[in-house]
Amino acid sequence: MKQEKEFFDTTAMPWQPVDDSPGVSERVLSRSNDVILTRLARWDVGLDTTPTGIIRHGELTDLTLGKTFHAGEYACRPVGMPHGPYRTGPGCLMLEVRYLATKALSETPA
Repeated sequence: MKQEKEFFDTTAMPWQPVDDSPGVSERVLSRSNDVILTRLARWDVGLDTTPTGIIRHGELTDLTLGKTFHAGEYACRPVGMPHGPYRTGPGCLMLEVRYLATKALSETPA
């Protein structure tokens, strides 16, 4: 379970080195079970990641639309908008923000 934090000064947090990424440090804003992570990441001046090799952020294909989406693309879907199914060959990492519709909230039993 993520910690509850609301409007805090991130500059009060120390920068911590990232173990597997020399030259990169982070301020972890939220973490849950080392799986869910929200952070500020800072790269040192002149950092060269050539030794790390190529990074692939993945892709996601919407089979209904017949279209492949790549790293850096964004979608916003209103509640009830149909989407998917999906397929991914190389894998995919995404930031997902879910919200409830006002109607759904008002229909939830107390």
